Amino acid sequence: QVQVVESGGGLVRPGGSLRLSCAASGITLSIDSMGWHRQAPGKEREWVATITGLNSTHYADSAKGRFTISKDSSKMTIYLQMDNVTADDTAVYYCVLHRIGADDWGQGTQVTVSS
Repeated sequence: QVQVVESGGGLVRPGGSLRLSCAASGITLSIDSMGWHRQAPGKEREWVATITGLNSTHYADSAKGRFTISKDSSKMTIYLQMDNVTADDTAVYYCVLHRIGADDWGQGTQVTVSS
């Protein structure tokens, strides 16, 4: 059974940085890509960034230039480096593992940007 576990969330000041981690375990064959989504209070979940099996990266406009997604394949872990955060980045951040025929979501990690 695949497990996806996020970590690294917390309270950060505007303009600060935070790094989220997402570790996948279990059946990890046939992975197409992994990524991050987020859901702010009262809003729908939105896509943030994706990294493919060939290390191609893609970002939502809100993340471009501030967030960096990366991967350590040996650890089956992806990261989201968040720089120059703003209050609009406050949300629960979810990691997703896209396999052929299935998506596996983590439970989420809270990121709060506040002074």
